[in-house]
Amino acid sequence: MTHFDIIPPEQIDSGEATDAYFDRTVETLEATDTNPHVVAEVTADQFPDGDFELLAGIKDAASLLSGLPVDVWALPEGTLFDGGPVMRIEGNYLDFARYETSLLGFLSHASGIATNAMEISEVAKDTPVLSFGARHVHPSIAAVVERSALIGGLDGFSHVAAGDLLGREASGTMPHALIICFGRGNQEAAWQAYDEQMPPEAPRVTLCDTYSDEVEEVLGAVEALGKNLDSVRLDTTSSRRGDFEAIVRETRWELEARGHDHVDIFASGGLGPADVGRLSEHVDGFGVGGYVSNADPVDFALDIVEVEGEPAAKRGKLSGAKQVYRTPDGGHYIALAGRVGPSGGTPLQKRLVEDGSIVRDFDLDATIDRAARDIDRVDPVSDPGE
Repeated sequence: MTHFDIIPPEQIDSGEATDAYFDRTVETLEATDTNPHVVAEVTADQFPDGDFELLAGIKDAASLLSGLPVDVWALPEGTLFDGGPVMRIEGNYLDFARYETSLLGFLSHASGIATNAMEISEVAKDTPVLSFGARHVHPSIAAVVERSALIGGLDGFSHVAAGDLLGREASGTMPHALIICFGRGNQEAAWQAYDEQMPPEAPRVTLCDTYSDEVEEVLGAVEALGKNLDSVRLDTTSSRRGDFEAIVRETRWELEARGHDHVDIFASGGLGPADVGRLSEHVDGFGVGGYVSNADPVDFALDIVEVEGEPAAKRGKLSGAKQVYRTPDGGHYIALAGRVGPSGGTPLQKRLVEDGSIVRDFDLDATIDRAARDIDRVDPVSDPGE
């Protein structure tokens, strides 16, 4: 019995992290000496439909396919897509057959998280948003969540180990547990203890909704910490919250009425795009958890589209190798590979792996910048109130 129910990386690398029917397929093809050269594509939708999603997971997908005798083309990570392939693999089928399960998992999960993070980031406008959702997923994929959230446009995250892996510092101050440990009515003591123990560079953000009215606790925090207080966080559970926008606006009013304009307001607690859109003009920052981390995976599939140079695909799939383009108006266009693309269109699928060797870099900052530029060009997010 393993300590945790985690598939170790070596089993993913070896192709053992697969569905049983791929093992049986490999056994059958090997027994019959059948191993055609194929083109396979990873696709969510056959044709553009205007419902854009944000591609992530390419870094792990490239690592999975490296070392295999295949050539791979893919959209750059951080690219918006709404149809057509995001990846094309060329090689003998048996050389990559058993890797399909893990490949789709890498792409599907990360892209879903990045897409929901993009939705949040777009409606937040210029208000910073932190990812608070690592607690909702298996800890072994916390870095996947946080990396994908950054690609989608969030400004930071809370998970310490993910920060170590990604080379970024995690953010966070205090949970309700800290306040409760000091006992009811002793909120000021908890805030003061935190202020005294934290290094000078740590922000003083007090959680102000544990036992009593939010405004009352906020004013208590101001009295307890004075000029040291940077921000207050409102995280009231939805069952006791009432009109959260009204609470936030009242809090802001009372702070300003008493001359505490320097104190920012940070909102968290089960927020989605509609909540963030309504609150963005009233708060100085958000923490968003489940909406991002619990995103539905993008429903990618891998399908053979050519066999020995001839078009071939199952019913409902488009045969032939394809290229996709970003058109000057921000659209997504699909054409057969090798054919003339749309006027002014930029081809998006580029070489990722050449005969088993990765030929791209995966700089996280560059990926975040690429996603931001593509989002600005395509403008994929509609009004959350619609």
